[in-house]
Amino acid sequence: MNLTVFFVVGLLVHIVFFMSIFDIYFTSPLVHGMTPQRVPLAPPAKRLVLFVADGLRADSLLQPNANGTRRAPYIRNIIEEMGSWGVSHTRVPTESRPGHVALIAGFYEDVSAVARGWKENPVEFDSVFNESRNTWCWGSPDILPMFAKGASGDHVYTHMYSAAMEDFAAKDASKLDTWVFDEVKAFFSSAKGNESMLAKLRQEQNVFFLHLLGIDTNGHAHRPMSSEYLKNVEIVDTGVEEVVSIVEDFFDNDGKTAYIFTSDHGMTNWGTHGAGHPSETLTPLVAWGAGVQGPQRVATQHFDDRYLPEWRLENVKRLDVSQADIAPLMSSLIGVPIPLNSVGILPLEYLNNSKVFKAESMYANSLQIMEQFKVKMAQKKDTTLSVLFTPYQLLTESKQLDFIQKARSLIQQGEYDEAISVCHAMIALATEGLTYYHTYDRFFLGCSVVLGFVGWTSYVVLIILKTHAGLRKPRAPRDLAPGRIFFSVALGITLFLLVQASPWTYYIYCLLPVPIWYSVLLVSTTIPVLYIDSDFLYLLIRLASVSADTAQLGSIDFACSSLQVVSFFYRATLTVGLAVLSGWPLFSHLYTKTKAWSLAWTLVCLLLAAFPMMPVVGREPSVTLVMCAGALTVLTSACFLSMVHVALCAYVVSSTHSSLSQKQGLPLFNQLVSWMTLGEISRSDTCCTSMCEKLNIMCTFVALFPPVLSLLMFVWINLEQEATHTQGLCLQLSSFDFSDSIDITKIRQLKLDDIRRSYFFIFFIVTAFFGTGNIASINSFDPASVYCFLTVFNPFVMGALLMWKVIHFANYLNVFFIFLFSLFLIVLVISDLMALHFFFLVKDYGSWLDIGTRLEVSAPLPYPHKLLKLKGNGQENEPPFAFC
Repeated sequence: MNLTVFFVVGLLVHIVFFMSIFDIYFTSPLVHGMTPQRVPLAPPAKRLVLFVADGLRADSLLQPNANGTRRAPYIRNIIEEMGSWGVSHTRVPTESRPGHVALIAGFYEDVSAVARGWKENPVEFDSVFNESRNTWCWGSPDILPMFAKGASGDHVYTHMYSAAMEDFAAKDASKLDTWVFDEVKAFFSSAKGNESMLAKLRQEQNVFFLHLLGIDTNGHAHRPMSSEYLKNVEIVDTGVEEVVSIVEDFFDNDGKTAYIFTSDHGMTNWGTHGAGHPSETLTPLVAWGAGVQGPQRVATQHFDDRYLPEWRLENVKRLDVSQADIAPLMSSLIGVPIPLNSVGILPLEYLNNSKVFKAESMYANSLQIMEQFKVKMAQKKDTTLSVLFTPYQLLTESKQLDFIQKARSLIQQGEYDEAISVCHAMIALATEGLTYYHTYDRFFLGCSVVLGFVGWTSYVVLIILKTHAGLRKPRAPRDLAPGRIFFSVALGITLFLLVQASPWTYYIYCLLPVPIWYSVLLVSTTIPVLYIDSDFLYLLIRLASVSADTAQLGSIDFACSSLQVVSFFYRATLTVGLAVLSGWPLFSHLYTKTKAWSLAWTLVCLLLAAFPMMPVVGREPSVTLVMCAGALTVLTSACFLSMVHVALCAYVVSSTHSSLSQKQGLPLFNQLVSWMTLGEISRSDTCCTSMCEKLNIMCTFVALFPPVLSLLMFVWINLEQEATHTQGLCLQLSSFDFSDSIDITKIRQLKLDDIRRSYFFIFFIVTAFFGTGNIASINSFDPASVYCFLTVFNPFVMGALLMWKVIHFANYLNVFFIFLFSLFLIVLVISDLMALHFFFLVKDYGSWLDIGTRLEVSAPLPYPHKLLKLKGNGQENEPPFAFC
């Protein structure tokens, strides 16, 4: 195998390994082909009006103002006098698309969407809008189209403002909500003179959806505690009151309209969302109108969040729900089938109806989830050999029939409470069974992928030993028997997959290990260490010749590698690692050769060690620290043009911050300079620092990270040069040969110092990546980080810039460290072993935050029994997430 083929094969193996994560962990759980389920009784409401205040926290709506006045008097009056209320518990990722999918379609975000972005539908899904007779929507172009595209037929009508209106630097973002209210008023006004429209509006099972984005935009731009955000809440409250009045007047106060007011997600105090902090997951839910239970007075009630005394609602019963439960509630109120993929459980306490209606509604809810289970089981049974198929024992076909018959019988006998209990038990087992069949092939695929990846790593290790450890012997005559055996194995795997009608990706995962391990077998025949013969003694002699100094370094390397793995769980471990590395010159005796560089190494390592202890998401803006970082970069720049460039970028940051604070928008000059800096990044490390300063305007400490990291890399290079001179090495570990005809005397043999350098390289990459932030900071969306480039909402451009904020620090290692090819292969082996370890830690539930705190590649599993458990990790109890 020549060098080009080696690179191509290695790239393909790693692509397959990475893509397998999406087939094993992030496959879509949604199934199709279910029978719709509806309640056979007349619904209490003819129409539904759904208000979704994007980004509205529960406390922002319900907590009184500082002077004791009501922040949202109309909705507050509904809670106390007309309807039911509670807290809707959202799931991560707390973003607009997943939140609206849970609200309207009843399932938690399809995890396969993580590979395709949240903007478009990764698969078609059913929704309350689709099941309705007609749905009219007003609001954002980022939300409305996905429900219109997912609807069958042409009965979902959207009215959207332009994307240019979503400007975080706008003087008044509440205009997004006033636009919606004005359009709704105009719509009903014009409908009075349109006979065809009037006929549609007076039909049953209609839905009116108002998406109110102004609160979310003001929260990002000014923070949820700002006067702009709170004023927007008051505007929404007034707008809801006006719309309700118009709707009631239009339908002659017939008492057949149901109303639901809620939010898709909340927001942290520092203006971000995407993670699992209570401020992001606790959203308000207020329902009133036809078929909705009125307020229930209670003496006392207790909730762990202890918000009721602050909200002064201790005596009005609070009915909490999961966000997906709202979809079956809406379906029950207007009598449409529950969305086919919904996993929500109907909150009966919100219904003001007879016991038979509640029992029938719960029965339809359980059948709808049971239908999903049946389809999922049938699909898996059809693609698995009968002798290998293991059904979910707690819900076999006979047990399914028993549950259904028992629930039906109890309803007919008038035992409604007992029937509801049976339906709840059926739903719990069905959701467990859905998870069982969804993960049915996970172990089989995981073993195949791991087998191939272990084979690849073994092959690279053998190549390194063969070329740079002096362990080689002439190849024996080729034996054709192993080739026939491996070919037979490949043929058997292919036939097995054909019989099971497996997807084409399964062939890649299962067949890839065959040629890889065949190559391992071929290479192993040229390395005597794998044979117990006279050459084994030669190996022992070589290993015994290793000096005591390098043996000490080897033990340090082992400790550092362990820290690298642990650092993916706990970022603070990087602090420990940097503290240990600060003593490297003492262990290697470099301190006696170059005291100045050794002392500089120790001091800078200890300084850099402070950053992993900082929070992963900035809380408050600190332009002053950004200016300090720019000043430090200017002082350390050797080039006059670089000094001018950094000074200009520092000015742009300060000027932009000042302009946005005064609500004057983003100056064109600042925007041009910012994008020009981005275009120059590949030409200068100073430009990287300038870019960093722009991307960290909202952080209190991140802007100081690049200069410190750059200084440490500079010191490292000088220390490595001193170490090389001290060892008197004249041959470079830079050549690599896969053939058997190379001259070993021309290649420097591998030393433990080379492994130490590789460990250092990986450790600094991890430090650069997790030292101040992580991938989760992209999902914990804060557009303030990119205000120097654009302020109009554009998720793809903003996401790309925020991704650069996370990964650009690693560029310093490429700038300051000239990496040799064989060292690269050592790094490759170490990285592959770490990746293999992380492969088993991938999770398909949890939070998108704190990638460096705990390693859980996460997206919410759409089945309700997978409840999110908050874990203390030093980040205000934000639950863990990581991306492998």
